[in-house]
Amino acid sequence: MSALKIYNTLARDKVAFVPIEPGKVKMYVCGMTVYDYCHLGHARVMVVFDMVQRWLRAQGYQVTYVRNITDIDDKIIRRAVENGERISQLTDRYIAAMNEDADALGVQRPDHEPRATAFVPQMLSLISKLETHGLAYQASDGDVNFSVRDFNGYGKLSGKSLDDLRAGERVDVATTKRDPLDFVLWKSSRDDEPDEVKWPSRWGSGRPGWHIECSAMSCELLGEQFDIHGGGQDLQFPHHENEIAQSEGAHGHRFVNYWMHNGFVRVDDEKMSKSLGNFFTIREVLKKFDPEVVRFFILRAHYRSPLNYSDVHLDDARSALTRLYTALKDTEADHHPLDWEEPHAKRFAEAMNDDFNTPIAIACLFDLVTAVNRDKSSALARQLKALGGVIGLLGRQPQAFLQGRSVAGGWSDEQVSVQIAARAQAKKDKQFADADRIRAELLEQGIVLEDKPGGITEWRRA
Repeated sequence: MSALKIYNTLARDKVAFVPIEPGKVKMYVCGMTVYDYCHLGHARVMVVFDMVQRWLRAQGYQVTYVRNITDIDDKIIRRAVENGERISQLTDRYIAAMNEDADALGVQRPDHEPRATAFVPQMLSLISKLETHGLAYQASDGDVNFSVRDFNGYGKLSGKSLDDLRAGERVDVATTKRDPLDFVLWKSSRDDEPDEVKWPSRWGSGRPGWHIECSAMSCELLGEQFDIHGGGQDLQFPHHENEIAQSEGAHGHRFVNYWMHNGFVRVDDEKMSKSLGNFFTIREVLKKFDPEVVRFFILRAHYRSPLNYSDVHLDDARSALTRLYTALKDTEADHHPLDWEEPHAKRFAEAMNDDFNTPIAIACLFDLVTAVNRDKSSALARQLKALGGVIGLLGRQPQAFLQGRSVAGGWSDEQVSVQIAARAQAKKDKQFADADRIRAELLEQGIVLEDKPGGITEWRRA
């Protein structure tokens, strides 16, 4: 089996993965800002890095996986004030919703899921170090800012010089800054803000800026240097660039060895995001599609590639996943362990070790489907089921997936059973036109019948 290679954004190339401590991997992923329901872009982050940590564990690594929660920022404050509720009420509600969505998508819970509000002392300590090193200053408006031009190497992640860079998403350009690229470490309190977002500090009452939270939480939970830092492509600049500057500026050595960024989810060739207003919440999508179909749709694309959302693409994903489950329905898997020396498994592992190439890995599953359907081999069916399980697929009983749940307005399982019984009686009475009519009516409802030997009729949702 080949060694794992990861595309490291910092190196701009695929490089061999060598953990800092043999056999152990420390990984941090930027999580959600919880002021609304998660959209499909968030689903991609959750599913992609869930796949990554699953593969690392499957390869025998002891993984410590941290995915943070941003539970304090301008949008959260604004939404809570608009709703007339406490910020903690708002964030608790959307954290619960986020976990429901993640659970539905088969996303395993991270080992640690720190909330920013629980790590303010660590953030203040980090800011003090930066001030001591001449990298932080308090402006006339009370904010404490990071002095970008005083940090040697700023721009190495984004690959741009300081003169090329512009203030990006969530970077406030204020006249009190020494330089437009300087970013806020500590925001001075305003009179119109709720008391629950005001913390005491040596620079006066305030709250942390967005970027400082990840530097502080990752350092506290994983150490001053760790193996993998992940997140969406939109976080590469300025957020991750700023994390590097803060962390390396405070500690004086390398922060992260491997930077991973997943591609955007796109709708009509634009990035899906709340700010653009072209997003679909996970909840909206799950009303129309089985959660495993959504997970399969995400994993069928390479994590660094754009993912184009449409109902047509999700319908295609449903049909493809149906093929996998149908093979397992027709040939039951045996109960032996996964054999990594079997040819399909070898190709699967080669693909996964090539920067988590799930499209090729999933193609191996379809090669197995062809072999299972041809040979009716319970050993190959086990390989299919087990390899799918490595990336969080094919974990259900085949018939449970194939019959699935009825969509809004569709026929229930009980209604389907009644119609199948009526069709069987019509055939028994030699009323074949009625039997054909019932089959056609079921098909119109998305119900596909399969007549088996012995007069048994099985069904699935199309």
